[in-house]
Amino acid sequence: MALKYLELAMTDAVHRAQTQYYGRAVHIPGAPERDPLGHDEAEFIAERDSFYLGSINETGWPYVQHRGGPKGFLRVVNETTLAFADYKGNRQLLTTGNVSVNDRVGLFLMDYQNRARLKILGHARVEDARTHPELVAQLADPKMQQAVERLVFIDVVSFDWNCPKYITPRYSAEEVEAYVGPLKSRIAELEAQLHTATLSLNSQQTLVFYRRS
Repeated sequence: MALKYLELAMTDAVHRAQTQYYGRAVHIPGAPERDPLGHDEAEFIAERDSFYLGSINETGWPYVQHRGGPKGFLRVVNETTLAFADYKGNRQLLTTGNVSVNDRVGLFLMDYQNRARLKILGHARVEDARTHPELVAQLADPKMQQAVERLVFIDVVSFDWNCPKYITPRYSAEEVEAYVGPLKSRIAELEAQLHTATLSLNSQQTLVFYRRS
């Protein structure tokens, strides 16, 4: 368990709520300055093809956006830094505007198939892709580099894993195909065998008919 995440999340208001409902509050002593990502976290992030990114605007309202791409598009630069290429979209730039005045962000990464989720807290900064072509080449899909407008870097402060309770397993089309592909092949094989057997049976019945005639 990453202690810094809980220290940051469990504010005085949270402690009051815990006391009200459970009779005591959870205090986190001795939390480090930050919790670097480990092997398990890096491996999990590399397998994700989407995540949710939360930010806060200057009037105090939260905004959560979905980001998707090929597996590993959210890059683990090192144990305390994440980065991803931000492509042309609806031109609202809500997250970009938000982090320019409040760089605190929260990431929520889901693995529905295995019922796992990883939460990350950090500080985000946005760089103009036009001034960093070398970074675009490192972070963006080669086929989509022309569409990159921004590069987003996240300085990781801490993370936390959630329990699998109440996560409904869901599967992508690719994952479903991996499961049902062998079944489809077997069905096709059995249908071909049945077709061959049916033709053979029909031939035998026709031959018997002619002999009786």
